[in-house]
Amino acid sequence: MLEKPPANLAEALAGTAAEVEHALDDLLPMPEGAEARVVEAMRYAVLGGGKRMRAFLVMESAGLFGVDRRCAARVAASVEMLHAYSLVHDDLPAMDDDDMRRGKPSTHKQFDEATAILAGDALLTRAFEILAEQDTHDSAEARCELVLALGLASGARGMVGGQMIDIAAEGRQLTADEVGRLQALKTGRLIQYSVEAGAILGRATHTQRHLLAFYGRDLGAAFQIADDLLDVEGTAEETGKATGKDAAAGKATLVSILGVDRARAQADALSAQAAHHLDSFGEKAEHLRKLATYVVARRS
Repeated sequence: MLEKPPANLAEALAGTAAEVEHALDDLLPMPEGAEARVVEAMRYAVLGGGKRMRAFLVMESAGLFGVDRRCAARVAASVEMLHAYSLVHDDLPAMDDDDMRRGKPSTHKQFDEATAILAGDALLTRAFEILAEQDTHDSAEARCELVLALGLASGARGMVGGQMIDIAAEGRQLTADEVGRLQALKTGRLIQYSVEAGAILGRATHTQRHLLAFYGRDLGAAFQIADDLLDVEGTAEETGKATGKDAAAGKATLVSILGVDRARAQADALSAQAAHHLDSFGEKAEHLRKLATYVVARRS
């Protein structure tokens, strides 16, 4: 099993992470006054950590259509802000109650619960502000499409809805189909959006956008199974957060339903299927293909 991405993919991931980190720093300047504390917490939550996989998906899919990298980096930064908000809120005692995130104290432990809630709210809001700003795209129609698509992916019919299902399901026996839907909403929709965002920026054809959406859907499903496998097999040192929490909380996952071997086989099949959706994009999509393999082989 691979522990690190292939060298050229690793370089691409690192380069994109640095590019998006710079964009995040610019888009979240520190103000003066009492409100500076919430911005400090926002920056703590989103800067200097994470795989930046969603940002990478935005940048790579936008690159398929020759989108200006500065515009793509703004959208990638907005996705990372929204993702960070979800992690800040997920870590709260009322939700998953995690004290560690990315190898450092969770935002509510570093600051306090009230500040963490406000920081999450502000990251969510800022993500949509960025998409609506003219610097993101010359076309108002494209900006509206980005806002609409992110709203659908992150709201009650997407990520938030998936989190609600997850909370309601604790201690209950779910079927594999029910777990699949939960994970598709909670994790998969934002990953799918990240790929589609590049197509929206590039004004792709409906066929191209659908193929990238299918890639994102299958990649997201494979990614979540890999995450669940890491919760069973990984260590806190590898993942940067506590492991074994799903079993302790009585949460149903495809790993708990199918077993480790069958779950891993399903993740591998989804990875291959995701890569197949990229056939028509040729060599330009090679990093996206390699990412599909890496997400199920990673150790963090």
